[in-house]
Amino acid sequence: MTEAGYRDLTNGLDPQVVAERVRDCMAENDRVLRANGIRFEAVGPGYAKVTMTVREEMLNGFRICHGGFITVLADTAFAYACNSYNEQTVASGISLDFMAPGRPGDVLCAEAKEVFAAGRTGVYDISVTNPKGELIAVMRGRSYRLKGRAVAEL
Repeated sequence: MTEAGYRDLTNGLDPQVVAERVRDCMAENDRVLRANGIRFEAVGPGYAKVTMTVREEMLNGFRICHGGFITVLADTAFAYACNSYNEQTVASGISLDFMAPGRPGDVLCAEAKEVFAAGRTGVYDISVTNPKGELIAVMRGRSYRLKGRAVAEL
């Protein structure tokens, strides 16, 4: 148990190693990754960066990326960032704003960064950019940790 009364779910491992093992464990069963071609660029404690290529079947009637796919990309980065400490964490809410459209063939990048975490709750900011570095969307995610439930066996 830690000073706060939480069971240590990291087995004393380096936080970067923990984040990578959690990513690998979650990704094994993550059908959303495979269905949408989402790839990992980086993961670390409270951090994740993922990419996705905008494909034809992701386009709406205006031939731009449907907002749902952009949301899925941002939410995926959020999920891997907030679970990186090896304690099962779920979203308690998100707020997402679109700045510009994703275009066919664009490789969109979602980068999630922890802003605040204490007790069972956390706040994360996620930015989605296109290959030119232009902002496509911003999302704020609120997380809730399920006390004492490990994501991966370490």
